[in-house]
Amino acid sequence: MKLKLVIFDCDGVMFDSKFANQTYYNFLLQHFGHPVMDDEELEFVHIHNVNESTPHIFRHYPDQNLQDVDQFRLETGYAPFLKYMKMEKDLIQFLDICTPRYQLAVSTNRTNTMEPILDIFKLKDYFVKVMTAENAKRPKPAPDALLEILEHCNCEVGEAIYIGDSIIDREHSAGCGMRLIGFKNEKLQAEYHVTSFMEILQLPPFQN
Repeated sequence: MKLKLVIFDCDGVMFDSKFANQTYYNFLLQHFGHPVMDDEELEFVHIHNVNESTPHIFRHYPDQNLQDVDQFRLETGYAPFLKYMKMEKDLIQFLDICTPRYQLAVSTNRTNTMEPILDIFKLKDYFVKVMTAENAKRPKPAPDALLEILEHCNCEVGEAIYIGDSIIDREHSAGCGMRLIGFKNEKLQAEYHVTSFMEILQLPPFQN
C-alpha cells in the first residue's frame, strides 16, 4: 500500500524533552519537600502521561495528598518548563518536505501541554489531527488514538506509519498493526530505525 499518513510521537521524537520533564517533576517533588527523582523514575515519567507519572513519583510518600499535588500542578502549569525543550534540528525541514506528500498527525501521551508546544514552536499548521492522553478514549499504549487518526484521515493501517522511541510506542502501534519507525533507539523492536528525520525519507515506505 502507498504511504499516505505519517504520525509522530512528541517526547523523544519531535523534541528532546527529557530535561524539561526532569525539571518539571523534580519541581513538584521539591515543592512538597521530597527528594528528586532517581534514574528509574525519570525514565518512567519520560514515556508515561502525567496522570500515571505523578502517582508513580509520589508512591513512597503515603502521607502525601495527591489531590494537593494535582491542584498545585494545574495551578503551575507546564509553560515555565517549555523553554527546556529542544526541537530536533531537522524536524521543520522534514515536515516541509512531507506536507505536500502525506497527511501528518501526532499521537502523544502529553495532555494539555501539547497545544501550547505546537503554538510556541509554530508547528500547529502541519498536523491534521493531534491526539493526546486527554482527548483519546484510552491513552497510549492503547491503540485508540491511532485508530481515531486513521478514521479522521480516511486511511487504512497499511497506509500509515508511526514514529516513536519507546516500548510504549511499540505497544501503541502494535495494538493496531501499524508499522513503527524507531527514532534514536536501536534497541526498540521496530520495522525501521533512524537517528534523524531526514534519514526517514530514505526508508522503503517513503520511496513510492
